[in-house]
Amino acid sequence: MENIINLKDLRLNVSKYAKKVAKGSSFIVFKRSKPLFKISPIEDETKWEEVIDFTKIKKGGVDIDEILSRL
Repeated sequence: MENIINLKDLRLNVSKYAKKVAKGSSFIVFKRSKPLFKISPIEDETKWEEVIDFTKIKKGGVDIDEILSRL
């Protein structure tokens, strides 16, 4: 469930809400009874799926120029 907070409360307590977002909470920020925006944690999309381990092909890996030349 997302929590509802007002903009003034967010401005006055931004570090408190930042800590809560870091722990996984989401908030919808309102101003004058209208929703403005949503604050939510960033999904960990930075993880890469390993497709090929180039260190198994050649000790120390394969040079990027060699890979690009074969594409």
